[in-house]
Amino acid sequence: MARYWNLSRFYFFYFASLGALIPFWSVYLNSLEFSPLEIGQLMATLAVSKVVAPYLWGWLADRSGYHVRVVQFTSLFSLLCFLPLLWFDSFTGLLAFMLLFSFFWNASLPQFEVVTLNRLGQDSHKYSRIRLWGSLGFILTVILLGMVFEHAAIGWLPAILLAIFGLIWLSTLAVSEQRQRVTESANIVTVLRQPAVIGLFVSCFLIQASHGPYYTFYSLFMEDLGYSRTAVGQLWALGVLSEVGLFLVMHHLFRLRSAGFWLVVALALTTLRWWLMAYFSDSLPLVLLMQCLHAASFGMYHAAAIYLVHRYFPQHHGRGQALYSAVSFGAGGAVGSLYAGTLWQDYGAQTTFSVAALLALIGMLVAWQANRIAQREPA
Repeated sequence: MARYWNLSRFYFFYFASLGALIPFWSVYLNSLEFSPLEIGQLMATLAVSKVVAPYLWGWLADRSGYHVRVVQFTSLFSLLCFLPLLWFDSFTGLLAFMLLFSFFWNASLPQFEVVTLNRLGQDSHKYSRIRLWGSLGFILTVILLGMVFEHAAIGWLPAILLAIFGLIWLSTLAVSEQRQRVTESANIVTVLRQPAVIGLFVSCFLIQASHGPYYTFYSLFMEDLGYSRTAVGQLWALGVLSEVGLFLVMHHLFRLRSAGFWLVVALALTTLRWWLMAYFSDSLPLVLLMQCLHAASFGMYHAAAIYLVHRYFPQHHGRGQALYSAVSFGAGGAVGSLYAGTLWQDYGAQTTFSVAALLALIGMLVAWQANRIAQREPA
């Protein structure tokens, strides 16, 4: 039980930081009077370092066997590198220190996924029960901050984030190291050449790129439609609450159909979500439905992808999870923020979310084909 709570605590605080960062950082940047294009570029910096950093740290963790120590080190340095953001408000200063901070911050989660799955062993299908505490941390934070920023200045956000990053680091100190030596009998390039693995990563890239407009501009979008910051926080929380419900039953769904099947379903529902957001965001009942679809667009997708990566990279767990993070949340997230900033400024919300729906649709077709290949030639 102690092991369970030690693992869950990290997820709670890590995703609490996302509950402050993702919904409100663009609002904070908007308060500094940056343009939508500049906001998109600054938000993209949070994802850019994911293209390289997770793999570098994953390689180090796999070679040394010290996954927990890597998490502890990168959590501490992300805290230290975020500290200057309490004072910088220029575009150049924010860009530089957000890149430096994210180089360390983006490294910890993929390696902690490895720690969690290795500790679970044969019970890896129960991963979602631990991961749901991250969703709860996100929900609590986004609701509280939504209410706080109704009355307090958004300028308090960097200080709040710094405190949460401190709690993340402290939570890592409660996790003991169980060093693992991995004997590599297969080159990782051999794994990466498998069509099913290529299809998995391409679909992961596309679904995260499709989330770009949502993660970058959803809060501003809903404020423009007349929602208060408290209501916006509640909408974010509803999305993640639906994700929690999905995590509670995901291990049962894996018994019914394969992870590859659920990945296809997740991408199909993500396509529907962005299409509704493009054309029906003025309808409250449909807005609520869209947020409930977050259970699929993130919860079902992430649980299926984590399971597949762990299965496809049995001798390269650290680098497998790092590559997943780099391709999806890194490259996909960066591309998503950049095209969202460009399209939002020039063409508006409807066109931007329509492009997001198209990306998710293409991802669904790729995942469907990859699942067919995997069923014929199991990895």
